[in-house]
Amino acid sequence: MTQTQILHPGPRLLMGHGRTPELAGILPHGPVLLVTDQAVRTMGLLDPLLTELEREREVVLFDGVEADPSRATLMAAVDAGQAGSATSVIGFGGGSPMDVAKLAAYLLGSGDDLDAIWGVGLARGTRLPLALVPTTAGTGSEATPVAIITVEGAEKRGVNAAPLIPDLAVLDASLTLGKPRALTAATGIDAMVHAIEAYTSAKAKNPVSDMQAREGLRLLSANLITACEEPGNVAAREAMLIGAHLAGLAFANAPVAGVHALAYPLGGIHHLPHGLSNALMLRPVLSFNAEAARQPYAELAAILDPSAAGLGTQAAAAHLVERLEELVLASGLKPRLRDHGIAREEAPMLAREAMKQTRLLVNNPVPISEADAQRLYEAAW
Repeated sequence: MTQTQILHPGPRLLMGHGRTPELAGILPHGPVLLVTDQAVRTMGLLDPLLTELEREREVVLFDGVEADPSRATLMAAVDAGQAGSATSVIGFGGGSPMDVAKLAAYLLGSGDDLDAIWGVGLARGTRLPLALVPTTAGTGSEATPVAIITVEGAEKRGVNAAPLIPDLAVLDASLTLGKPRALTAATGIDAMVHAIEAYTSAKAKNPVSDMQAREGLRLLSANLITACEEPGNVAAREAMLIGAHLAGLAFANAPVAGVHALAYPLGGIHHLPHGLSNALMLRPVLSFNAEAARQPYAELAAILDPSAAGLGTQAAAAHLVERLEELVLASGLKPRLRDHGIAREEAPMLAREAMKQTRLLVNNPVPISEADAQRLYEAAW
Protein backbone atom coordinates (compact mmCIF):
# COMPACT_ATOMS: atom_id res chain seq x y z
CA MET A 1 0.00 0.00 0.00
CA THR A 2 1.38 3.38 -0.96
CA GLN A 3 1.68 6.15 1.62
CA THR A 4 -0.79 8.33 -0.30
CA GLN A 5 -3.56 5.76 -0.70
CA ILE A 6 -6.84 6.81 0.92
CA LEU A 7 -9.20 3.95 1.74
CA HIS A 8 -13.00 4.11 1.46
CA PRO A 9 -14.51 2.88 4.76
CA GLY A 10 -17.93 2.18 3.26
CA PRO A 11 -21.38 3.26 4.47
CA ARG A 12 -22.99 3.09 7.89
CA LEU A 13 -24.88 -0.19 8.20
CA LEU A 14 -28.35 -1.10 9.43
CA MET A 15 -28.20 -4.89 9.82
CA GLY A 16 -30.77 -7.44 10.84
CA HIS A 17 -33.59 -9.67 9.66
CA GLY A 18 -36.66 -7.61 8.75
CA ARG A 19 -35.21 -4.23 9.76
CA THR A 20 -35.57 -2.47 6.39
CA PRO A 21 -38.68 -0.43 7.37
CA GLU A 22 -36.61 1.30 10.07
CA LEU A 23 -34.92 3.19 7.26
CA ALA A 24 -37.97 5.46 7.04
CA GLY A 25 -37.13 6.96 10.43
CA ILE A 26 -33.46 7.51 9.62
CA LEU A 27 -33.69 9.46 6.35
CA PRO A 28 -33.80 13.25 6.37
CA HIS A 29 -37.31 14.73 6.15
CA GLY A 30 -38.66 15.70 2.76
CA PRO A 31 -39.64 13.93 -0.48
CA VAL A 32 -37.61 10.83 -1.29
CA LEU A 33 -36.82 9.37 -4.71
CA LEU A 34 -37.18 5.59 -4.41
CA VAL A 35 -35.42 3.77 -7.27
CA THR A 36 -36.27 0.12 -7.93
CA ASP A 37 -37.45 -2.26 -10.66
CA GLN A 38 -40.65 -4.05 -11.62
CA ALA A 39 -39.50 -7.45 -10.36
CA VAL A 40 -38.95 -6.08 -6.85
CA ARG A 41 -42.40 -4.43 -6.96
CA THR A 42 -44.06 -7.65 -8.13
CA MET A 43 -42.46 -9.72 -5.35
CA GLY A 44 -43.75 -7.30 -2.74
CA LEU A 45 -40.31 -6.78 -1.21
CA LEU A 46 -40.74 -3.02 -1.24
CA ASP A 47 -44.14 -2.88 0.45
CA PRO A 48 -43.15 -2.71 4.15
CA LEU A 49 -40.64 0.09 3.55
CA LEU A 50 -42.98 1.95 1.21
CA THR A 51 -45.76 1.86 3.82
CA GLU A 52 -43.47 3.36 6.46
CA LEU A 53 -42.10 6.01 4.14
CA GLU A 54 -45.55 7.17 3.05
CA ARG A 55 -46.57 7.75 6.66
CA GLU A 56 -44.17 10.66 6.92
CA ARG A 57 -43.27 12.00 3.47
CA GLU A 58 -43.98 12.12 -0.22
CA VAL A 59 -42.43 9.24 -2.14
CA VAL A 60 -41.39 9.63 -5.77
CA LEU A 61 -41.39 6.00 -6.91
CA PHE A 62 -39.29 5.22 -9.98
CA ASP A 63 -39.58 1.51 -10.84
CA GLY A 64 -38.41 1.61 -14.45
CA VAL A 65 -34.88 0.25 -13.98
CA GLU A 66 -33.97 -2.62 -16.28
CA ALA A 67 -31.04 -5.04 -16.26
CA ASP A 68 -27.92 -3.27 -17.59
CA PRO A 69 -29.62 0.12 -17.08
CA SER A 70 -29.29 2.60 -19.90
CA ARG A 71 -28.38 6.24 -19.87
CA ALA A 72 -32.01 7.03 -20.78
CA THR A 73 -33.22 5.18 -17.70
CA LEU A 74 -30.79 7.03 -15.45
CA MET A 75 -31.85 10.41 -16.82
CA ALA A 76 -35.52 9.47 -16.45
CA ALA A 77 -34.87 8.75 -12.77
CA VAL A 78 -33.13 12.12 -12.42
CA ASP A 79 -36.09 13.84 -14.11
CA ALA A 80 -38.49 12.10 -11.71
CA GLY A 81 -36.43 13.24 -8.74
CA GLN A 82 -36.37 16.82 -10.00
CA ALA A 83 -40.12 16.86 -10.69
CA GLY A 84 -40.80 15.59 -7.18
CA SER A 85 -38.30 17.94 -5.49
CA ALA A 86 -36.57 14.94 -3.93
CA THR A 87 -34.29 15.74 -1.01
CA SER A 88 -32.95 12.17 -0.58
CA VAL A 89 -32.65 8.96 -2.61
CA ILE A 90 -33.08 5.25 -1.87
CA GLY A 91 -31.88 2.50 -4.19
CA PHE A 92 -33.76 -0.77 -3.53
CA GLY A 93 -32.98 -3.97 -5.44
CA GLY A 94 -30.02 -5.55 -7.15
CA GLY A 95 -27.02 -3.82 -8.64
CA SER A 96 -28.97 -2.07 -11.40
CA PRO A 97 -31.39 -0.07 -9.19
CA MET A 98 -28.59 0.71 -6.74
CA ASP A 99 -26.29 1.97 -9.50
CA VAL A 100 -29.05 4.18 -10.95
CA ALA A 101 -29.85 5.52 -7.47
CA LYS A 102 -26.20 6.35 -6.81
CA LEU A 103 -25.80 8.36 -9.97
CA ALA A 104 -29.25 9.95 -9.67
CA ALA A 105 -28.42 11.14 -6.14
CA TYR A 106 -25.14 12.56 -7.41
CA LEU A 107 -26.55 14.29 -10.48
CA LEU A 108 -29.49 15.73 -8.53
CA GLY A 109 -27.25 17.07 -5.80
CA SER A 110 -24.29 18.27 -7.82
CA GLY A 111 -25.86 19.46 -11.06
CA ASP A 112 -22.88 17.95 -12.92
CA ASP A 113 -23.11 16.70 -16.48
CA LEU A 114 -22.92 12.90 -16.73
CA ASP A 115 -20.40 13.00 -19.59
CA ALA A 116 -18.00 14.99 -17.41
CA ILE A 117 -17.72 12.32 -14.68
CA TRP A 118 -17.13 9.01 -16.48
CA GLY A 119 -13.97 7.34 -15.17
CA VAL A 120 -12.15 7.47 -11.86
CA GLY A 121 -12.28 10.37 -9.42
CA LEU A 122 -13.96 12.93 -11.66
CA ALA A 123 -17.22 13.24 -9.69
CA ARG A 124 -16.23 15.67 -6.93
CA GLY A 125 -19.52 17.41 -6.22
CA THR A 126 -22.09 16.94 -3.47
CA ARG A 127 -24.92 14.42 -3.87
CA LEU A 128 -28.27 14.13 -2.11
CA PRO A 129 -28.45 11.92 1.03
CA LEU A 130 -28.43 8.31 -0.19
CA ALA A 131 -29.40 4.92 1.26
CA LEU A 132 -29.07 1.58 -0.55
CA VAL A 133 -30.92 -1.67 0.17
CA PRO A 134 -29.61 -4.76 -1.67
CA THR A 135 -32.07 -7.57 -2.37
CA THR A 136 -29.42 -9.94 -3.74
CA ALA A 137 -26.11 -11.08 -2.29
CA GLY A 138 -23.70 -10.28 -5.06
CA THR A 139 -23.01 -6.89 -6.55
CA GLY A 140 -21.76 -5.18 -3.40
CA SER A 141 -22.92 -1.91 -4.97
CA GLU A 142 -24.10 -0.71 -1.56
CA ALA A 143 -20.46 -0.70 -0.42
CA THR A 144 -18.68 0.83 -3.40
CA PRO A 145 -18.01 4.17 -5.13
CA VAL A 146 -18.80 2.58 -8.52
CA ALA A 147 -21.88 2.78 -10.76
CA ILE A 148 -22.18 1.17 -14.21
CA ILE A 149 -24.46 2.39 -17.01
CA THR A 150 -24.91 0.99 -20.53
CA VAL A 151 -24.39 3.69 -23.15
CA GLU A 152 -24.54 3.84 -26.94
CA GLY A 153 -23.16 0.81 -28.74
CA ALA A 154 -23.92 -1.51 -25.79
CA GLU A 155 -20.80 -0.25 -24.03
CA LYS A 156 -20.80 -0.42 -20.23
CA ARG A 157 -19.32 2.75 -18.81
CA GLY A 158 -18.55 3.47 -15.17
CA VAL A 159 -18.22 6.27 -12.67
CA ASN A 160 -15.86 5.55 -9.78
CA ALA A 161 -15.75 8.34 -7.20
CA ALA A 162 -16.08 8.67 -3.42
CA PRO A 163 -19.35 10.67 -3.46
CA LEU A 164 -21.14 7.60 -4.82
CA ILE A 165 -20.64 5.70 -1.54
CA PRO A 166 -24.01 5.84 0.25
CA ASP A 167 -24.57 7.31 3.69
CA LEU A 168 -26.35 4.14 4.81
CA ALA A 169 -26.77 0.56 3.61
CA VAL A 170 -29.33 -1.91 4.90
CA LEU A 171 -28.29 -5.57 5.09
CA ASP A 172 -31.57 -7.41 5.62
CA ALA A 173 -31.39 -11.08 4.66
CA SER A 174 -35.18 -11.41 4.66
CA LEU A 175 -35.14 -9.58 1.32
CA THR A 176 -32.96 -12.32 -0.22
CA LEU A 177 -34.93 -15.39 0.92
CA GLY A 178 -36.44 -17.63 -1.72
CA LYS A 179 -34.64 -16.09 -4.68
CA PRO A 180 -34.33 -18.39 -7.74
CA ARG A 181 -31.31 -20.66 -7.89
CA ALA A 182 -29.90 -19.11 -11.06
CA LEU A 183 -30.02 -15.62 -9.53
CA THR A 184 -28.50 -16.81 -6.25
CA ALA A 185 -25.71 -18.59 -8.12
CA ALA A 186 -24.88 -15.74 -10.50
CA THR A 187 -24.83 -13.05 -7.82
CA GLY A 188 -22.86 -15.26 -5.46
CA ILE A 189 -20.18 -15.97 -8.06
CA ASP A 190 -20.07 -12.25 -8.87
CA ALA A 191 -19.29 -11.49 -5.23
CA MET A 192 -16.59 -14.16 -5.13
CA VAL A 193 -14.96 -12.63 -8.19
CA HIS A 194 -14.97 -9.25 -6.42
CA ALA A 195 -13.03 -10.78 -3.53
CA ILE A 196 -10.57 -12.64 -5.75
CA GLU A 197 -9.83 -9.73 -8.06
CA ALA A 198 -9.48 -7.29 -5.16
CA TYR A 199 -6.98 -9.66 -3.53
CA THR A 200 -4.84 -9.66 -6.66
CA SER A 201 -5.45 -6.08 -7.85
CA ALA A 202 -2.27 -4.69 -9.38
CA LYS A 203 -3.13 -1.08 -8.70
CA ALA A 204 -4.21 -0.80 -5.09
CA LYS A 205 -4.00 -4.10 -3.21
CA ASN A 206 -3.60 -3.29 0.50
CA PRO A 207 -3.82 -5.01 3.90
CA VAL A 208 -7.33 -3.74 4.68
CA SER A 209 -8.87 -4.85 1.39
CA ASP A 210 -6.99 -8.14 1.69
CA MET A 211 -8.65 -8.79 5.05
CA GLN A 212 -12.08 -7.94 3.66
CA ALA A 213 -11.53 -10.08 0.57
CA ARG A 214 -10.42 -13.13 2.56
CA GLU A 215 -13.35 -13.06 4.97
CA GLY A 216 -15.80 -12.25 2.19
CA LEU A 217 -14.55 -15.20 0.13
CA ARG A 218 -14.72 -17.50 3.16
CA LEU A 219 -18.36 -16.67 3.84
CA LEU A 220 -19.38 -16.81 0.20
CA SER A 221 -17.65 -20.05 -0.72
CA ALA A 222 -18.90 -21.81 2.42
CA ASN A 223 -22.54 -20.85 1.89
CA LEU A 224 -23.12 -20.53 -1.87
CA ILE A 225 -24.32 -24.09 -2.52
CA THR A 226 -26.48 -24.16 0.62
CA ALA A 227 -28.13 -20.90 -0.44
CA CYS A 228 -28.74 -22.35 -3.90
CA GLU A 229 -30.19 -25.65 -2.64
CA GLU A 230 -32.07 -24.26 0.37
CA PRO A 231 -33.44 -20.87 -0.74
CA GLY A 232 -35.12 -20.28 2.63
CA ASN A 233 -32.03 -20.98 4.73
CA VAL A 234 -31.72 -17.79 6.78
CA ALA A 235 -28.21 -18.45 8.12
CA ALA A 236 -26.82 -19.12 4.64
CA ARG A 237 -28.54 -16.06 3.18
CA GLU A 238 -27.23 -13.82 5.96
CA ALA A 239 -23.70 -15.15 5.45
CA MET A 240 -23.94 -14.54 1.71
CA LEU A 241 -25.19 -10.98 2.22
CA ILE A 242 -22.38 -10.11 4.64
CA GLY A 243 -19.82 -11.85 2.43
CA ALA A 244 -20.98 -9.89 -0.62
CA HIS A 245 -20.77 -6.64 1.35
CA LEU A 246 -17.23 -7.41 2.51
CA ALA A 247 -16.21 -8.28 -1.05
CA GLY A 248 -17.73 -4.98 -2.15
CA LEU A 249 -15.68 -3.10 0.44
CA ALA A 250 -12.59 -4.95 -0.76
CA PHE A 251 -13.00 -3.94 -4.39
CA ALA A 252 -14.01 -0.42 -3.43
CA ASN A 253 -10.38 -0.06 -2.34
CA ALA A 254 -8.58 -2.53 -4.60
CA PRO A 255 -10.43 -2.41 -7.95
CA VAL A 256 -11.46 -5.44 -9.98
CA ALA A 257 -9.66 -6.39 -13.15
CA GLY A 258 -9.58 -8.74 -16.12
CA VAL A 259 -12.51 -11.01 -15.34
CA HIS A 260 -14.83 -8.01 -15.10
CA ALA A 261 -13.30 -6.30 -18.14
CA LEU A 262 -14.00 -9.34 -20.32
CA ALA A 263 -17.40 -9.97 -18.72
CA TYR A 264 -18.79 -6.52 -19.53
CA PRO A 265 -19.14 -7.05 -23.31
CA LEU A 266 -21.09 -10.26 -22.65
CA GLY A 267 -23.58 -8.32 -20.57
CA GLY A 268 -23.70 -5.25 -22.76
CA ILE A 269 -24.10 -7.09 -26.08
CA HIS A 270 -25.86 -10.33 -25.11
CA HIS A 271 -27.60 -9.09 -21.96
CA LEU A 272 -26.36 -11.96 -19.86
CA PRO A 273 -26.64 -11.42 -16.11
CA HIS A 274 -23.48 -9.77 -14.81
CA GLY A 275 -22.64 -12.57 -12.39
CA LEU A 276 -23.06 -15.19 -15.11
CA SER A 277 -20.78 -13.17 -17.39
CA ASN A 278 -18.13 -13.21 -14.67
CA ALA A 279 -18.56 -16.96 -14.20
CA LEU A 280 -18.02 -17.50 -17.93
CA MET A 281 -14.70 -15.65 -17.95
CA LEU A 282 -13.47 -16.74 -14.50
CA ARG A 283 -11.49 -19.84 -15.39
CA PRO A 284 -9.82 -18.47 -18.57
CA VAL A 285 -8.69 -15.20 -16.96
CA LEU A 286 -7.53 -16.75 -13.68
CA SER A 287 -5.57 -19.37 -15.62
CA PHE A 288 -4.01 -16.59 -17.71
CA ASN A 289 -3.01 -14.74 -14.53
CA ALA A 290 -1.88 -17.79 -12.57
CA GLU A 291 1.88 -17.41 -12.97
CA ALA A 292 1.94 -13.73 -11.99
CA ALA A 293 -0.59 -14.21 -9.17
CA ARG A 294 0.70 -17.56 -7.94
CA GLN A 295 1.20 -16.59 -4.27
CA PRO A 296 -2.14 -14.78 -3.66
CA TYR A 297 -4.02 -17.49 -5.58
CA ALA A 298 -2.43 -20.12 -3.35
CA GLU A 299 -3.50 -18.15 -0.25
CA LEU A 300 -7.08 -17.94 -1.51
CA ALA A 301 -7.12 -21.64 -2.41
CA ALA A 302 -6.59 -22.49 1.26
CA ILE A 303 -9.74 -20.52 2.12
CA LEU A 304 -11.87 -22.53 -0.30
CA ASP A 305 -10.19 -25.83 0.62
CA PRO A 306 -7.93 -26.06 3.71
CA SER A 307 -6.15 -29.07 2.20
CA ALA A 308 -4.63 -26.71 -0.38
CA ALA A 309 -2.39 -25.33 2.38
CA GLY A 310 -0.33 -28.52 2.11
CA LEU A 311 0.31 -28.11 -1.59
CA GLY A 312 3.14 -26.21 -3.20
CA THR A 313 2.41 -22.66 -4.31
CA GLN A 314 1.96 -23.49 -7.98
CA ALA A 315 -0.24 -26.52 -7.28
CA ALA A 316 -2.34 -24.55 -4.80
CA ALA A 317 -2.85 -21.75 -7.32
CA ALA A 318 -4.04 -24.28 -9.88
CA HIS A 319 -6.29 -25.82 -7.22
CA LEU A 320 -8.02 -22.46 -6.74
CA VAL A 321 -9.04 -22.40 -10.40
CA GLU A 322 -10.28 -25.99 -10.23
CA ARG A 323 -12.22 -25.46 -7.01
CA LEU A 324 -13.92 -22.34 -8.40
CA GLU A 325 -14.93 -24.27 -11.51
CA GLU A 326 -16.43 -26.95 -9.25
CA LEU A 327 -18.46 -24.32 -7.37
CA VAL A 328 -19.73 -22.78 -10.60
CA LEU A 329 -20.91 -26.20 -11.82
CA ALA A 330 -22.40 -27.17 -8.46
CA SER A 331 -24.33 -23.90 -8.38
CA GLY A 332 -26.07 -24.91 -11.60
CA LEU A 333 -24.51 -22.31 -13.90
CA LYS A 334 -23.32 -23.41 -17.33
CA PRO A 335 -19.74 -22.11 -17.67
CA ARG A 336 -19.20 -22.08 -21.45
CA LEU A 337 -20.03 -19.30 -23.92
CA ARG A 338 -21.59 -21.80 -26.30
CA ASP A 339 -24.11 -22.76 -23.61
CA HIS A 340 -25.53 -19.25 -23.91
CA GLY A 341 -25.77 -18.87 -27.67
CA ILE A 342 -22.49 -16.99 -28.15
CA ALA A 343 -20.61 -18.01 -31.28
CA ARG A 344 -16.86 -18.61 -31.27
CA GLU A 345 -16.61 -16.26 -34.24
CA GLU A 346 -17.59 -13.37 -31.98
CA ALA A 347 -14.29 -13.52 -30.11
CA PRO A 348 -12.54 -10.77 -32.13
CA MET A 349 -15.47 -8.39 -31.70
CA LEU A 350 -15.78 -9.14 -27.98
CA ALA A 351 -12.03 -8.58 -27.57
CA ARG A 352 -12.26 -5.15 -29.22
CA GLU A 353 -15.09 -4.22 -26.86
CA ALA A 354 -13.20 -5.46 -23.81
CA MET A 355 -10.27 -3.18 -24.66
CA LYS A 356 -12.55 -0.21 -23.87
CA GLN A 357 -12.51 -1.23 -20.19
CA THR A 358 -9.20 0.47 -19.50
CA ARG A 359 -10.11 1.42 -15.92
CA LEU A 360 -10.38 -2.33 -15.16
CA LEU A 361 -7.61 -3.74 -17.34
CA VAL A 362 -4.97 -1.63 -15.56
CA ASN A 363 -5.72 -3.56 -12.35
CA ASN A 364 -5.01 -7.01 -13.78
CA PRO A 365 -1.92 -8.82 -12.43
CA VAL A 366 -0.60 -9.07 -15.99
CA PRO A 367 -1.42 -6.96 -19.10
CA ILE A 368 -4.19 -8.25 -21.36
CA SER A 369 -3.80 -7.26 -25.00
CA GLU A 370 -6.57 -7.43 -27.58
CA ALA A 371 -5.00 -10.63 -28.96
CA ASP A 372 -4.90 -12.08 -25.44
CA ALA A 373 -8.55 -11.18 -24.92
CA GLN A 374 -9.54 -12.91 -28.14
CA ARG A 375 -7.75 -16.09 -27.02
CA LEU A 376 -9.47 -15.90 -23.62
CA TYR A 377 -12.91 -15.66 -25.23
CA GLU A 378 -12.02 -18.61 -27.45
CA ALA A 379 -10.90 -20.55 -24.38
CA ALA A 380 -14.23 -19.76 -22.73
CA TRP A 381 -16.20 -21.07 -25.70
